[in-house]
Amino acid sequence: MSHNAAPLIVVMGVSGSGKTTVGRAIAQRLAVPYAEADDFHSPRNVAKMRAGAPLDDEDRRPWLDAIAAWLAEHAGRGGVVTCSALRRRYRDRLAAVSPEVFFLHLDGSAELIAGRLAERKGHFMPTSLLQSQIDALEPLEADEPGAAVSIDGTPEQTTALALAAVEDR
Repeated sequence: MSHNAAPLIVVMGVSGSGKTTVGRAIAQRLAVPYAEADDFHSPRNVAKMRAGAPLDDEDRRPWLDAIAAWLAEHAGRGGVVTCSALRRRYRDRLAAVSPEVFFLHLDGSAELIAGRLAERKGHFMPTSLLQSQIDALEPLEADEPGAAVSIDGTPEQTTALALAAVEDR
């Protein structure tokens, strides 16, 4: 990836890993647009998750297509979008839109993330679905454009680690 190209950053990870907090902070620091993956879900998908049912690939297809379209619209200008992007095939779909796509996997222990989810208010994703996301997660592979970032510290520390990974891309 060219260091001169504005990055298209996908902040990924399971629900509760801090994607929104870190994604917004990165976008602000880089002065690029930000998009929240939850806003791309259909009402049907939100209702399904709220009811405690995990999404399947058919549910995710239009959601991933919409996120990919957002990335394509921002190619050359840069942007940050959150997306769980749990499976390699989902990331491959997003990465196909531009060589500028870079994944930041917010990585932490199940215990830490479950604690965060238990404290979160007003979100449709129930804590009961965390294990299904952990089970589905396929970590970034060496040939994928991205980096894993620890969420063990504060949101500010995680953001600093994420920005350093983007600069090192």
